[in-house]
Amino acid sequence: MKKRLDREFFERDVLEVAARLPGKFLVRKYPDGRIEQFMITEVEAYRGEEDMACHASKGRTPRNQIMYERGGLLYIYLIYGIHWMLNIVTGKAGQPQAVLIRGLEGLNGPGRLTRRLDIDRAFLGEDLCRSESIWLTEGVNSFKIITAPRIGIDYAGEYWKNMPWRFFVEKTSG
Repeated sequence: MKKRLDREFFERDVLEVAARLPGKFLVRKYPDGRIEQFMITEVEAYRGEEDMACHASKGRTPRNQIMYERGGLLYIYLIYGIHWMLNIVTGKAGQPQAVLIRGLEGLNGPGRLTRRLDIDRAFLGEDLCRSESIWLTEGVNSFKIITAPRIGIDYAGEYWKNMPWRFFVEKTSG
């Protein structure tokens, strides 16, 4: 199996981490012992209290408290009352940043992938550097990474809505 990503990888600025996540592998070990791995294909960066699209834009709350912890922890929250979102906290403690995992190879959409991987609130705070249930490993770098504006954040205003903080693997034909 490929090398697990360590704390040093996650304790960098969210834009640096997000740009390097496509091509890495998310590994999920289920309670029955089954292990699956999926290449990360799409992510979005959310960068602290200044980013009006970030959950930390209004400061620390019970919901976003985990974003203020050290990089490598999972930030899981529910949207629309039905979809769990899988986010990875980045940066040093006190710097609320996170990367939303939007797509895995064969699994497009953040709600679909958490449902498929059986990820819910129980994973809140899970440490990717130590977990026996979920972790990230080195991947492949033989493709181009595209940047684009984030999706579904019109509420953040034109400036933040148009930040090219979505990173994804260029799709090839064939």
